[in-house]
Amino acid sequence: MDHPLSRIDGERGARRHFRYFDYVMAAFVAILLLSNLIGASKPSFVTLPGGTEWSFGAGVLFFPVSYIIGDVLTEVYGYANARRVIWTGFAALIFMAFMATVVVALPPAEGWPGQEAYEFVFGNSWRIVIASMVAFWVGEFANSIVLAKMKVWTGGRFLWARTIGSTVVGQGFDSLIFYPLAFYGIAGWPVELLWQVVLSQWLIKTAWEAILTPVTYAVVGWLKAREGVDVYDEHTDFSPFAKAAQKG
Repeated sequence: MDHPLSRIDGERGARRHFRYFDYVMAAFVAILLLSNLIGASKPSFVTLPGGTEWSFGAGVLFFPVSYIIGDVLTEVYGYANARRVIWTGFAALIFMAFMATVVVALPPAEGWPGQEAYEFVFGNSWRIVIASMVAFWVGEFANSIVLAKMKVWTGGRFLWARTIGSTVVGQGFDSLIFYPLAFYGIAGWPVELLWQVVLSQWLIKTAWEAILTPVTYAVVGWLKAREGVDVYDEHTDFSPFAKAAQKG
């Protein structure tokens, strides 16, 4: 028999110990790092009816999963806890960029044939690294804030509208910031291709959110039932720089 959920404010949620929060955070950070490491700078394409090629960024197939997990974090654990996870992911991105820079710069052992390939795969310019970090930071916070506020406005109803609506905003910022900041003016990225990729990224990411809505509902319902709470950010400070509440 299902037990009723206890409605708590976001500030109380930030101080509460949850059973599954750490696992969700680990999944978020892992997918974030992998989707930025594999496929972020590779444009691919699909052939539309009539033979037209429509370009998109290869990483779009997996990166939206981090936004879905971000929706789950905000919906289940509240904005204050989601904020902690976003900053954790941001710090992980910084370390990944630092590690890649150091490893690529180290001289290879004599006779090792992989340095050129290693530089091509992991030697992203700091322009791409910074673009990725800025786009992630802005997009994730926009996504989380919109979802948390919509939850209060709707009284916790219409989860599908909140997840899709927040994704439209968050992924819009993410795509609009990353590709122009990373690739504008670079050979191989004409302006027409650049804006086509921006638009396709935004549409595909939003479509992914809509398609996976049943999965989001199932995961949210499962986690809420086991955590025993439903968090509403009615008195939460939405500044990304607000100090997290102390656990107690």
